[in-house]
Amino acid sequence: MYFKGQRFFVAGMSVSGESSARFLLERGAEVYIYDDLVTDKISEIMSELEGLGAHIVTVETCEEAAFKCDILVLSPGIPIDNNLPVMFRKQGKIIIGEEELAAMFLRATSVAVTGTNGKTTTVSMLNDVLNANGCHSIACGNNGNPLIREVENLDFHDYAVIEISSFQLETLSSLRPHIAMITNITEDHLNRHYNMENYIFLKSKILRNLRESEYAVLNYDDPTVRALANNTKAKVVYFSMQGRVDGAYYENGGIYYNGEKYFDLNDLTLSGVHNVYNALACVAAAGILKLDRVKTGEAICAFKGVRHRIEFVREVGGVSYVDDSKGTNVDAALKAVQAMTSPTVVLLGGKDKGDDYGPLFEGLNSSPVVHAVIYGENRFKMLNAAIRSGFTGFSLCADFRTAVKIAQFTAKPGQCVLLSPASSSFDSFLNYEERGDAFREMVENFNEVG
Repeated sequence: MYFKGQRFFVAGMSVSGESSARFLLERGAEVYIYDDLVTDKISEIMSELEGLGAHIVTVETCEEAAFKCDILVLSPGIPIDNNLPVMFRKQGKIIIGEEELAAMFLRATSVAVTGTNGKTTTVSMLNDVLNANGCHSIACGNNGNPLIREVENLDFHDYAVIEISSFQLETLSSLRPHIAMITNITEDHLNRHYNMENYIFLKSKILRNLRESEYAVLNYDDPTVRALANNTKAKVVYFSMQGRVDGAYYENGGIYYNGEKYFDLNDLTLSGVHNVYNALACVAAAGILKLDRVKTGEAICAFKGVRHRIEFVREVGGVSYVDDSKGTNVDAALKAVQAMTSPTVVLLGGKDKGDDYGPLFEGLNSSPVVHAVIYGENRFKMLNAAIRSGFTGFSLCADFRTAVKIAQFTAKPGQCVLLSPASSSFDSFLNYEERGDAFREMVENFNEVG
């Protein structure tokens, strides 16, 4: 791509948009920057980029700038059917995302990971495995470290372990990873993707560019994911908890790859069946890359998890507090609940993503949950689902902080308070990290008497 002869319109000043704008400006491109929600932080970022040569676009000048620019770089937070990309599409202009821009310049061997849940943990775990094997590897993508920020730091002998969301897959077409991995597919983001068929199609896009020399690592135990083996030319490698497969599997208390044992399941630091699947996915990738079996097993077993994913905060007054703010959909919340080993008060709610909450409360009926504090913008939709499912142990409030206080006073010594909202955070917070940090801050300020 020739930068100096093109005008780029970068829409959305989140971390990916800001990183894209900086990348383009450093290469002499003419860059127009825009965000329809200008907070103090966004305003500060835009002012700094303006100092580097960018043109700030306002709501009033947006249409004029869109006609002037050649390429739209769309942040993942903006849907592909938003008025702005529709305007570019009608003019026959190119629409790309930050990861698509980065993919054009990526030299490193890439392992791309998508799926509804487990992406961040799998990416972080695999990155540790590669580094433990003496490789230079960087975890990037949807984990908060944009690929465009790292693309120049990765050479031909390096590895990029890239987390990719369904939002990013809307505008990603050039990436050809050596290994493409799909962890699982369950209902999520239907407010944006409209139905499961569209959502599954987007997830399958990660396999589109694979050739016979590349690998698709698929969850054999997820029927939707397993069926995607028919959609790729790549060599398919499975991972499974349910039996021997061509790939990584659990058998007789151990984790294996094609007959070779990597470690005993009891040696895993992380708990929960979902983390066994994450470990299996990493073993499959390590087997493909022919990494050292002992070093790989040691790195996986030593892995302590990622922030805001079933993360112990502290114990106060005999009550344990656990931050699973990353549990932004029904399946993730149920997995977090199933990982609890004591009676649990769970915090549920936030911004609705179009999910059906019936399965959530049906699952809670046979779980360690003794009470649910339901809050947030989607609280009444959750309330209706709870009643229909026969789940009666709940409290209802509007505000997140009030919900945390209710949970504190509801939980008894020996019990647990789990933040696993099964919803996005955007009704009250910028992202799930900010929500998790707010939870942690409140818990840190609790005293022993309550």
